[in-house]
Amino acid sequence: VQLQASGGGLVQAGGSLRLSCAASGQIFSRYIMGWFRQAPGKEREFVAAGRNRGLTPTYGESVKGRFTISRDHATDTMYLQMNTLKPEDTAIYYCAAREGTLLHTTTESYPYWGQGTQVTVSS
Repeated sequence: VQLQASGGGLVQAGGSLRLSCAASGQIFSRYIMGWFRQAPGKEREFVAAGRNRGLTPTYGESVKGRFTISRDHATDTMYLQMNTLKPEDTAIYYCAAREGTLLHTTTESYPYWGQGTQVTVSS
């Protein structure tokens, strides 16, 4: 299982970014896909998770209403659309995957991880 995250960058507060996570084609339709983030000096935090079409995604409290997870099955890519960004959203963002049907929110639940992509939000 291979995951490749991209799309991070520097943005002003109130702006938007879209992160991408390219996944191995054989797992994409069967796996839960998630996003986590880790700010300096803090633990890795759950951001969002989703599965196939028809299953409602779940979001961390701090990003609800601002972030949206989506998946393009044609290209085996997961996206995280981040709107109304705040300086406290600054972190390294990671995509992750696990088998199953439940939308787990803990880092321990995900055995597969991509490399991180840095998101920096300036005030």
